[in-house]
Amino acid sequence: MSQSQKPVLISGAGLASLLLAQSLHNSDIPFRIFERDESLASRGQGYRLRLSTEGLDAIESVLTPSHWQKFWDTCGKTGGSGFSLLNAITAEPLEKKDGPPGAGSKAGEGKPGAAGGEGGGAAGKPGGRPGGGESLGSRDGKIVGIARGEMRNLFMEGIEEHISWQKNVHGYETTTDGVKAIFADGTKSEEGCLLVGGEGINSHVARQLSGGKLPVYDLGARGIHGQAPTTAFKGLGEGVFSIRDPDAGLSIITNVRAKDMDDPNIQFGFTMIGHPGVIKAPNDNYAIVGKTAADIAKNLTAGWNEKFKPLFDNMVESEAAFWKITCSTPTGVPEWTNDSRVTVIGDAAHSMTPAGGIGANTAVRDSALLGRLLAEEGGCKDGVTAAYEKEMRVYASEAVKSSFGQASTMFNVRIDENTPTVNSRN
Repeated sequence: MSQSQKPVLISGAGLASLLLAQSLHNSDIPFRIFERDESLASRGQGYRLRLSTEGLDAIESVLTPSHWQKFWDTCGKTGGSGFSLLNAITAEPLEKKDGPPGAGSKAGEGKPGAAGGEGGGAAGKPGGRPGGGESLGSRDGKIVGIARGEMRNLFMEGIEEHISWQKNVHGYETTTDGVKAIFADGTKSEEGCLLVGGEGINSHVARQLSGGKLPVYDLGARGIHGQAPTTAFKGLGEGVFSIRDPDAGLSIITNVRAKDMDDPNIQFGFTMIGHPGVIKAPNDNYAIVGKTAADIAKNLTAGWNEKFKPLFDNMVESEAAFWKITCSTPTGVPEWTNDSRVTVIGDAAHSMTPAGGIGANTAVRDSALLGRLLAEEGGCKDGVTAAYEKEMRVYASEAVKSSFGQASTMFNVRIDENTPTVNSRN
């Protein structure tokens, strides 16, 4: 496709946006990415994402063979006993009835961001194991995961020059035969043939396009992300572990990879999740990072079994961070009036709870689908966004329902007319 043609404009430089950009790049379709942050290092990116079969297939379908091989080689592959449920007080195995597989799945390295952590249940139907274990293998019988920061860096390779930093998209205007992004400072982008909103749960593009039909609900449950040296995890063995204190409404999930166990340059992470009201940040400020969050995690687990104490005693305090559990409408992705010049991907279209680890895997499916449709048409054509949204609603609606269904049981959350939203501002 000629580079003189109008570019596809992409709002946000997250995983879904960058993978879509790779697809466009490989199809010689011009594009521009606008990201509000100053650089990739502006915020913590590192927690691990578990990649399902569907997610891996989507990524492989987009990347070139050499790029895919580099990505695959970077991924961690965990064996062991699969997904194991343990009682936080007794350290004994819990039966599957104590909670659905995959709850609390943002386990990994670094600070939290979008939903979809490595420990969650597969987006398909994992096979059960005795003692509450679940098989989460997506390829070669292994649980495949990668740190979010590494994944973002790999998706950015070769397209860096197409990214404009410190460009916060606050809306758009359609033109006679195109679209322009409108930035927070009132300036506008060049004219594009399509604007793709991929800037997460607070997407201004999604709000404008859908007319407010894409609310993201604050479910009230809260989490704390923590990291510790790999040696703190040796007592668990290899595998994905959900450690639960049912009486306290509290649990953590973590992934232990034998290959990295003795590497002093690697830290393993865990994510703690509490029912509404269990985890409380000072002054309700969930932007706090550091010792305050670490101390609360330690206090909440003071009565836990000695087997798990090293995870908290050895926390890297600077990496501790709070986060909120949010979710889109659990009945599925709603319909809005289609616009051939604007659409949305990832969390902007379907925010999910961490339960099931489905969010990131669904987001990369969006990227692969939209990129393929644009490639098949040789660029922006009428009908592309309609075809994308029709297919996306099917698999994404199932994913949101599954994610919320697991969370409603595990985290004791619900959505009703009184549930606040986090993306209703103008």
